[in-house]
Order: sequence, then structure tokens, then C-alpha cells
Amino acid sequence: MYEVNVEAGFSSGHYLRNYHGRCENPHGHNYKVRVTLVGRELDPAGLLLDFKMLKQVMRPVIDRIDHQMLNDLEPFTTINPSAENIARYFFDQTSEQLAAMTGGRVRVKDCTIWETDTTSATYYE
Repeated sequence: MYEVNVEAGFSSGHYLRNYHGRCENPHGHNYKVRVTLVGRELDPAGLLLDFKMLKQVMRPVIDRIDHQMLNDLEPFTTINPSAENIARYFFDQTSEQLAAMTGGRVRVKDCTIWETDTTSATYYE
């Protein structure tokens, strides 16, 4: 198996519903996201996926949430924009694009979201 990773950053605001503490109030983070891809076969150039292509897959997801209040955007109007749920959101969004782009040769292994330098959440299936 081969793995490749790309990291990117974005800034967003959020608040946690049904939470008692400081995070129930609106606040923001400078997030970092890492998407890890996995696959058994390389393409004719010897790549699992060109890093540039993975960045292109991530870009519309980031553009949609960068400098936004996450609670105002689907699916976070109904689910809490916790690091765990943001990680799953990236997993789902990038998985759809990659399946169409690679015909299933490459899949998302996991997505990790850092809210701070020392706190992160990962989603995988």
C-alpha cells in the first residue's frame, strides 16, 4: 500500500451546542487539516496521486468554510462543528471527488483536523 498526505490551513468560527463551558460561546480557530490517501497501485508516472491534484480536491472544501461561521453552513446547522465532525466532513467531501477522479484506485484513508497545535481529531472508516 502507498500513502500520501497533504496539509492545508483555514480559519473559521464556531460554537458548540449542548456544551457547557467556554466553547459554547462563538470563537474561532486557525485550523489545520491533513488528508491521507491510500492505494495499492501507482499511476504511469509512479504517483499514487499528484500532490497538486489532492490540493485541488481539498480547495473547494476549504474555500466553502474558510473565514465562515461554521454553524451557519450545512451540515453544521444540525450537527455540531466539533473537530470530530469537521474531520468527517473533509473525509466525505474529498472521498466523493477522489472516487470520481480515480475510479476507486485511490481512496481517502483518514482526515485529521487540528484546532490548536496540540489538539486534533481524526476520522476514518
